[in-house]
Amino acid sequence: MQRAINISVLCLLLLTLVTPASVAASPAQEEAAPEFRAFWVDAFGPGLWTPVQIDQLVADTKAANMNAIVAQIVRRGDCFCNNAMMPRSQEPGLAPAPFDPLQYLLDKAHAQGIQVHAWVIATSMWNYLAAPVNPEHVFNQHGPSKTGRDNWLMYRYDGAIRGGSDYLLDPGHPDAADYVVKMFTSIVENYDVDGVNFDRIRYPDQNLAAMVPSWGYNPVAVARFQDATGRTDIPVPTDPVWMQWRRDQVTNLVRRVYLETTALKPDIRVSVATITYGYGPQSTPGGYEGTRTYAEVLQDWRGWMQEGIVDINMPMNYKREHCTQDGPGCFGNQRLMYEQWNEFTKDNQYDRQAAIGAAVYLNYIDGTVAQIRKALAPSAAGNQAVGWIAYSYRTPDALTNANQSLGPAQRIELIRALTQPSEYDPITPPVFAEPAPLPAMPWKDQPTLGHLMGTVKTPDGEPFDQLLVYLYDAETDELIATRVTDGTGWFGFANLAPGRYKVKVDHARAHGHHSTVTVGVSVGQVATVELTPFKWGEEGNRPDHSKEGFDPSEPEMFLNGER
Repeated sequence: MQRAINISVLCLLLLTLVTPASVAASPAQEEAAPEFRAFWVDAFGPGLWTPVQIDQLVADTKAANMNAIVAQIVRRGDCFCNNAMMPRSQEPGLAPAPFDPLQYLLDKAHAQGIQVHAWVIATSMWNYLAAPVNPEHVFNQHGPSKTGRDNWLMYRYDGAIRGGSDYLLDPGHPDAADYVVKMFTSIVENYDVDGVNFDRIRYPDQNLAAMVPSWGYNPVAVARFQDATGRTDIPVPTDPVWMQWRRDQVTNLVRRVYLETTALKPDIRVSVATITYGYGPQSTPGGYEGTRTYAEVLQDWRGWMQEGIVDINMPMNYKREHCTQDGPGCFGNQRLMYEQWNEFTKDNQYDRQAAIGAAVYLNYIDGTVAQIRKALAPSAAGNQAVGWIAYSYRTPDALTNANQSLGPAQRIELIRALTQPSEYDPITPPVFAEPAPLPAMPWKDQPTLGHLMGTVKTPDGEPFDQLLVYLYDAETDELIATRVTDGTGWFGFANLAPGRYKVKVDHARAHGHHSTVTVGVSVGQVATVELTPFKWGEEGNRPDHSKEGFDPSEPEMFLNGER
């Protein structure tokens, strides 16, 4: 997401003075049908820095008849919280400890019946030339000054180490991936958040050319790819096997965070801010697999929805409603782009949910209201999203984007347009005329399935990387699925029918020896298993990387575990 917008001091002063009283709801309000209604609240400007700002945020959310806040808690290796594995942010404007922004937000929002989802930028490490002050920051511990396995940095094919101004973590480096997982689990362990929200769970932009996925060349990641495939070359960015391998690293992270956070808190909501660049799959040669989402930044969010390792898809459908043709600042028919990606998102929920993300900062208020109505309308196939989420609270319209001092006043106008008849919307009733309860999640609230995760390690604790793990029905010996261990030896299977399963690692190069463990899976729970079968160096079956892409119409691709 483009998250850096300059803020004036005047905006900070106005934020404490302007209240949404002028758009207060009628005392006779009735609840609307369930909808997810939220602000993304970035931490690069007012919103989360002080108790006064958080009080205002909660009041504004309530006045807008919204019911959730997706708050940026992790920015670039730092945390707007006091009790997680990441160091507390040392930004000068952040109120000093013992003030805990996340805990204060949870207390205030929950008191008003508002959910809080912790938004985490998963792969961003740092974005200044000067290093962070805190010596424990991940950039100081594992940034460009480190060598060998201690360097977790993402490299581009040409050797560049910054995507724009950002230093990034490489998902293909096992230790970097493990760090990302622990960012999420440390928040869920220490705070009563309602959900966690992935951002930048993909490979970056700033590629060498369009549709040339040029990132992911940390030497440790490349060595793992070579070990998995038996190759010795440095693959070119568009090598289809290399593209799929990198795509799998991202999917492994999503799967692991989903299962590990669910094990900690079964009702946690895992959401992802997903990519919707340009026109939708309907207008793209090759369909979904031809989009920049899948082919350039190597994010397979449709596959995640189908596997059921995301609860809410929040596509960042950041388009200008007023752009219907090429023109200054338009870059094509953005209205059509928005409509196409909405349609595709609604039709690819796979019994999970989607809340359409919109760029209020790119739109005028009338355009935002029009986009909300489109987001909440059914697709041609009759499928509906469960809600809408605005990026961002701090920048509520295009006028504010041009002049941040307008933010508080324009937010009042946006809230009025959402909740009252106004000149911004010719249709009545307004889109958020009444409060709405949050949509139920039957697979969370009344689950019928369970999950399984585990590790494969040597007796000395060394992980087996990239081995095939087979899952069989213990009663029938039917092969249910396979997975590939990640760099920590971890594997996981989501959404299994309750019952007994056999987890097997077959060791083809050890005279047919194998290890099998039987484990029970219970409804709504995450079963865990550890396999310690072999001596180090006796590698097992490797996955077949000759197949590329994921076709949901081909179930054997699912069984191959190669998303």
